Amino acid sequence: MPEVSGPNEEEMAMAHVITGPDTQVRLSDDYVRLVARDAFFWAWPIVNVCSRRSAFARLPHQRLLGGVLPVGPANTLTMLTDYVSPSQRAVACPDPDVVTGQAIVALDLSPVVVQVPDFGNRFWIIQVLDSRTDSFAELGRMYGTPPGFYLLAGPNWVGAVPKGIQKVFVSQTSTGVVIPRVFREDTPEDLQAVQAVINQIGLYPVDAFDGRMKFMDWRQVPVGPATPEADAGGGETRWVRLEKFLDTLPVALADARPLPGESARYAQVLAVVDAARREPRLRAVFNEAVAAAERELIEPLFQFHNFGRPLAHHWSTIANGACFGTDYFTRTAVAKSNIFVNKQNETKSFYQDLDASGNRLNSAHRYTLTLAPGQVPPVRGFWSLSLYDRHHFFAPNALSRFSIGPKSRTLQYHADGSLTILVQAATPGDAHAGNWLPAPADGAGDFSLYIRLYWPGQSALEGRWTPPAVIRL
Repeated sequence: MPEVSGPNEEEMAMAHVITGPDTQVRLSDDYVRLVARDAFFWAWPIVNVCSRRSAFARLPHQRLLGGVLPVGPANTLTMLTDYVSPSQRAVACPDPDVVTGQAIVALDLSPVVVQVPDFGNRFWIIQVLDSRTDSFAELGRMYGTPPGFYLLAGPNWVGAVPKGIQKVFVSQTSTGVVIPRVFREDTPEDLQAVQAVINQIGLYPVDAFDGRMKFMDWRQVPVGPATPEADAGGGETRWVRLEKFLDTLPVALADARPLPGESARYAQVLAVVDAARREPRLRAVFNEAVAAAERELIEPLFQFHNFGRPLAHHWSTIANGACFGTDYFTRTAVAKSNIFVNKQNETKSFYQDLDASGNRLNSAHRYTLTLAPGQVPPVRGFWSLSLYDRHHFFAPNALSRFSIGPKSRTLQYHADGSLTILVQAATPGDAHAGNWLPAPADGAGDFSLYIRLYWPGQSALEGRWTPPAVIRL
């Protein structure tokens, strides 16, 4: 048999000259459009989170923007002291059932310490997300997390863990978001009681850690101007700006190292970005493609009925919230419609835009949702049904009621144990007011319904429990 020889040294050297895109070649306009469109879709959530970090990078201290949005410099926490305000426009589908807060963490600057108080029997979770909106820590009542101190570190951190730290969680990205959520009952007494708990929630750079619990009266946080501005149309703040995407994208990708299998994708995108930043003509082509992708790919995903696992009666859900990995479609759809969702074992969400006949929910009509006997949502925590207007924010109403569930203590059950919730703009009268979830008062506004199961039961996680139909009267 003839001898089979491998490549010679010259051939091996040539093989290693170019291992990715050749950055010296001329790129066609159609190729730039293809790559720009694709990159805009899958990188949209990463750019979204990194833009939030940039927006607040120069803040001198914690504050409430417009009196409603808790913000602060990187690696500091700011808490609200009550439910989120209806006028908040920074995060779509805000959680109406808990006292919440926010920290943008910059783990490339420093690891941070999360301070967890004793919550007693109160439901709580401190959500910790990387810039892909994937969870990288487990802190909450469902995990049996004991009070104490926990360290969040970036992917490149090397150092000694301080004495007194109970556990270290390592992120795959340098930028992240921390969102505490603490249940409070819908009573003045519990509003007062919850203050002592939330005043002990903390987050600060590791250099400030001394092993002692720190206290913060969040009612003393100063109020700042209402910036950044909300979208002119009344929707969520536009964190992903089309005109800035080309220059923001390489910064965001440098912050988020490639997942396994993504290195070639990163190289392809960055080669096109580099060419577009050098050539004005390609920059224009890139920006046009991004604008088209926003209109044709991203905007439709704001509607819940355009994504998710389809369920009976036109409801939908997702099974990989905060664990998206390389599921680019679901991650971007969730980031557009209701960013910062929890893992499903923490909070299981169900989405609805349509009535039982498949028609769009609209406040010109009246609806009922009836939970049959024994079919109340299965939870170890609690549940709620929320209503959001066409922008996925709260619809102002006379009761200031934006969700309904056990926390409100107003629900009246039928004799057989079933429960009917009324969804409509006009009051159903005093006899039924306790079961009323007000729809937008404009008389002809589209809206969506959203069921949250906090610490859901196994039947919900396995799909054996799903919501009932929304019946138009």
